[in-house]
Amino acid sequence: MKKLIVGLAAFLGLLAGLSAQDGPVSVGSDTVARPRKATDPAATTPTPTTPAAPAATELPKIPSKLAPKPKDEAGPGSTVFSADTSLVTVDVAVFDNKNNFVPQIGRKFFRILEDNVPQTIKEFSVGQAPITVTLVIEFSKLFQWYGGSNWFMTLQTANAFLNTMKRDDYVAIVRYDLRTQIVCDFTNDRATLQQALHTFTFPDFSEANLFDALTDTADRMSKLQGRKAILILTSGLDTFSKITFDQTRRKLQDSGVPIYSIGLLQMLNPGGAENITLLQADNEMKTFTKETGGQAFFPRWSAELPDAFAALQGTMRNQYTLAYSPSNQEKDGKFRKITVQLIDPETNQPISMKDEKGKPIKYTVVAKQGYKAPRAVE
Repeated sequence: MKKLIVGLAAFLGLLAGLSAQDGPVSVGSDTVARPRKATDPAATTPTPTTPAAPAATELPKIPSKLAPKPKDEAGPGSTVFSADTSLVTVDVAVFDNKNNFVPQIGRKFFRILEDNVPQTIKEFSVGQAPITVTLVIEFSKLFQWYGGSNWFMTLQTANAFLNTMKRDDYVAIVRYDLRTQIVCDFTNDRATLQQALHTFTFPDFSEANLFDALTDTADRMSKLQGRKAILILTSGLDTFSKITFDQTRRKLQDSGVPIYSIGLLQMLNPGGAENITLLQADNEMKTFTKETGGQAFFPRWSAELPDAFAALQGTMRNQYTLAYSPSNQEKDGKFRKITVQLIDPETNQPISMKDEKGKPIKYTVVAKQGYKAPRAVE
């Protein structure tokens, strides 16, 4: 019995020793001594106790100098364009009964009406200035063929005009038939312009798209600064344009570029001006030039060209420049009619002009007949 008790006690002591060697059981904890392998997906996932990096949208934004400022941040010192600062500029020429420019007319004698409402002239100047001119030449199989008299007459007329230009003037040359082609861009080099005329050899088409050529050129010219004009050498006929006569009128008025024309028809086709179609062509050119502040000339012989070009140069260079702020500040995009008058401020009557012998003479005031008001920016 004693041996049985001693054996049982030894067995229990052995069990207690084995239990003490195993220690406490670890429940899923990682240790530095036993890192997880890289292939273990859990190794790339933060533990619940590790704070995640803040999202990119939570970082403070860096202000950009290129970003537009909000309207309420513009501040009182920012530039604001308002209707009160808009000016309408009108170039005015005054001619006597011999088509000579009348100089030395004082500011107080000019009166401008917009839609029959008198306006206050804020700026006034007069003098000569360099000009930028686009010479537009009709060159089609309607009248001009290589080596013919009409071909020669057309180029002779263009060359005569170039000879009247001054050193500081810039000229571009455009030809048109079915298409409008820029033959020479703006330059003041006479040799370059002469070389451009040498390219007028064989016309390509029998069409003459006058309306397309004029509006396309006026649209390009409207973006230029300074004194500018378009001189077109044309028969006045339009045969195949995409736009109508009324559409052309509106586009030319909106461009603000004076149109001058030399009618080639009577020189190219003597006696043909009695045709009703040709008379209509002349009237259309008179309308375009008058409404844009230019002039139309219809020489019958080449000998009349020097006088026509002298009058044209006087018109383009010697102009009175007036500017006013419209009393109607509505930005409705409507056409506003302009009327320029010469008025005696003491009598409020049209002024009278007299020649050297004291005889009254008629005079003509040439200015654009209106403009298109801007539209409000929505």
